[in-house]
Amino acid sequence: MAFMEKLPAGKVLLDDTVPLTAAIEASQSLQSHTEYIIRVQRGISVENSWQIVRRYSDFDLLNNSLQIAGLSLPLPPKKLIGNMDREFIAERQKGLQNYLNVITTNHILSNCELVKKFLDPNNYSANYTEIALQHVSMFFRSEPKWEVVEPLKDIGWRIRKKYFLMKIKNQPKERLVLSWADLGPDKYLSDKDFQCLIKLLPSCLHPYIYRVTFATANESSALLIRMFNEKGTLKDLIYKAKPKDPFLKKYCNPKKVQGLELQQIKTYGRQVLEVLKFLHDKGFPYGHLHASNVMLDGDTCRLLDLENSLLGLPSFYRSYFSQFRKINTLESVDVHCFGHLLYEMTYGRPPDSVPVDSFPPAPSMAVVAVLESTLSCEACKNGMPTVSRLLQMPLFSDVLLTTSEKPQFKIPTKLKEALRIAKECIEKRLIEEQKQIHQHRRLTRAQSHHGSEEERKRRKILARKKSKRSAVENNEEHSAKYSNSNNSAGSGASSPLTSPSSPTPPSTAVEHAPF
Repeated sequence: MAFMEKLPAGKVLLDDTVPLTAAIEASQSLQSHTEYIIRVQRGISVENSWQIVRRYSDFDLLNNSLQIAGLSLPLPPKKLIGNMDREFIAERQKGLQNYLNVITTNHILSNCELVKKFLDPNNYSANYTEIALQHVSMFFRSEPKWEVVEPLKDIGWRIRKKYFLMKIKNQPKERLVLSWADLGPDKYLSDKDFQCLIKLLPSCLHPYIYRVTFATANESSALLIRMFNEKGTLKDLIYKAKPKDPFLKKYCNPKKVQGLELQQIKTYGRQVLEVLKFLHDKGFPYGHLHASNVMLDGDTCRLLDLENSLLGLPSFYRSYFSQFRKINTLESVDVHCFGHLLYEMTYGRPPDSVPVDSFPPAPSMAVVAVLESTLSCEACKNGMPTVSRLLQMPLFSDVLLTTSEKPQFKIPTKLKEALRIAKECIEKRLIEEQKQIHQHRRLTRAQSHHGSEEERKRRKILARKKSKRSAVENNEEHSAKYSNSNNSAGSGASSPLTSPSSPTPPSTAVEHAPF
């Protein structure tokens, strides 16, 4: 097959979910405009940073492109007269910094290609749609029965995963979706095992897994075809969105925030937990649960994108669970992500931040109990419950599932072992990243505490007390020496004759202030 030929990858194996932060370090005025020098950093390592230079017009262009998200972003307004004044430039710099803070802390915006290209042009300069088209064109050379209807532009959040609406030539009314994705940083399977497992996916039959019609892979990517669903995903239902619209338009700023009915929450939640348990029992790592990866088929939820873990793609919620050292297995990742999914089903929007300190009123206290077990401070600190434990909780234990379809997914023993090893490698990278984040957080807290006004005052008070104590001790020592000297002179002949004694050397002990 032509698709099996190796095409050059469109990237280095970056983890696109690692947050980028940006700080404007300086500005410089040229003849007709001002440039802003920005320090961008990936993750927590200061060594992993670089400088970019941007004009106001670059910010304006980015902002116009992000208007599709429907958000009111705080870009400072244009000014035609007096825009070279020092005071104005300083004020604008503050405004631009605030703008950068907003887009880099918004979970959806920070992961979109527009923002990545603006902040990191060296690593995001490739045309990923063109790369995908090259691979898809190769596929069609040997599979002429398929035909592209149209590209589904930006319907997903991943930069390196592209979608095309398809049809079969002899069945022109039937619509399918082709997805193409490049490899990610967690691809630990050998090329042979990877390709074998991808080709196994169409044989996976489960009432709550969306069926794969066709799947193939080469050494650098995978291509899968599924039926197109006009109703879209669970997230489309929650946000009342059109499946073909771009991800930013659909989900960044929903016009009406409304959760699902309690019975829908119970049924959909139970179905998702059942399929997670099935995958966990099979030793098949998932780690990619979110509302856009749950297809709606009538009143049935079906899980999407089982191939993501094989490709080594990072999770949509990775920047959340990488903060918590107790969420360190793919099983616990799935449970934590299920908490996000349940929150979104309940309240019609994602949580503002995680962990969640308190939950708004819910249709049932049983919902809150599950949310607390997966998203609360205590849960994130102490660890996640198992999927089996969640199934036993009151919210899901009385849900009756009526499907008669028998699950089927046969994985050869050799490939099961390869999956196990790959899963351990994925978890090892996560644990190492969590350790680094934890150490960085501790160091940052210590530095912040040491440099705080309260701590500086405390150190000054201690220093003054120590200085007074030393002065008192010196006075007492001096008085004692003077008293001894007078006593010696007054005793005269009554004292026995002694040889002159050597003077006592000064003490060499040094008292160190505590660090």
